[in-house]
Amino acid sequence: MNRIVPQARFLARLPQVGVSKARIPDEAVGEAAAQLDLTSAGLVLVFVPSGLDLDRTAAALNTHLADLPVYGCTTAGQITPLGYEDGTLMLVALPRAHFRGEASLIHPLRPVSIEGTATVARQLEEALGTKPDWQRLALLFSDGLSKQEDLLVTALEAGLRDTQVFGGSAGNGLAFDETFVFCDGRFYPDAALVLMLETNLPFQGIGFDHFSPTSKQMVVTRAHPEERLVQEINGAPAASEYARLVGCALEDLSPEIFAENPVLVHSGQAWHVRAIQQVEPDGALAFLCAIDDGLVLTLGHGNEILETLDNGLAVRDDHANAPDFILGFDCVLRRLEIEQKNMLAETSQVLRRHRVIGFNTYGEQHCGVHVNQTFVGLAFFRPQEDETA
Repeated sequence: MNRIVPQARFLARLPQVGVSKARIPDEAVGEAAAQLDLTSAGLVLVFVPSGLDLDRTAAALNTHLADLPVYGCTTAGQITPLGYEDGTLMLVALPRAHFRGEASLIHPLRPVSIEGTATVARQLEEALGTKPDWQRLALLFSDGLSKQEDLLVTALEAGLRDTQVFGGSAGNGLAFDETFVFCDGRFYPDAALVLMLETNLPFQGIGFDHFSPTSKQMVVTRAHPEERLVQEINGAPAASEYARLVGCALEDLSPEIFAENPVLVHSGQAWHVRAIQQVEPDGALAFLCAIDDGLVLTLGHGNEILETLDNGLAVRDDHANAPDFILGFDCVLRRLEIEQKNMLAETSQVLRRHRVIGFNTYGEQHCGVHVNQTFVGLAFFRPQEDETA
């Protein structure tokens, strides 16, 4: 079922952010909404922590934000104005004077219809229309366990032609059990939300990871591509062979090991991470990205993650100005590595300095590709004529 959501036009210049750590949904939404000037908002993004009752959260959003369209998803962590946080419900009110948009819910998502998704994309473009001197982009929030993001982003890019797609896969802490997107006043599993935006704010897309290829290569010799499962690597049981190449015992494999020792694939002129989710009971490896028989994988080596983050966020516009804000989608496995290295406080300081808001994901979408262990974002800049405002 595909539906076109009524158009939303926005007000104010920069997004307002409301947050709450309350564990009762109505209190959390009420506290966060009270921090926003809803008369100057036109659309609200909601990023929901794990542990909140979703039916009650939906009811609270419908009550406290009744006159506004609200879109978002469940998350594996939040990036608030304070940096990395857990257990924080966050509302982001987008500025009406600088954005306008149309949204479509794709539900059910599985299996992805390439033709149908491309049609949805074209319908969104037509419904939005054009405005002189405004630029267009698309945000994608999708079920992070659907195993459909690779096809989904490819189909969207084909349908949108010249419109760039940026997004993050919904999460649920580290449970890896079920994820949801929020649209039309309720939470949907097995769904994706496409939000087409036009803005008169200059913006730049951001995408980077902190890995370099090593000399250790491996070949997928048996896989179940539809389920993103690799049963054999180099003709041996997948988990055992990966552990051997990493240099650890099979029983020591964990999300932390996967975060620090990803596998990479080479595509075009770039390397992309194919992140491992977990070891299956039969010794197979479950991945968070597309995988296939015969695929050559290269073990990755991590570079300094904090320096890479700081450098990657240090973008500037044509007049050497820093962004007013960055909407960021940051893989939960990056955060796991940061936590394991006891660098959470320093990383949050970098995120605050660069004015990043967003969430931790189960996967990221950028430049027509679904990736893992990558920071993907949109840096929005103040228009030149507003610099002295």
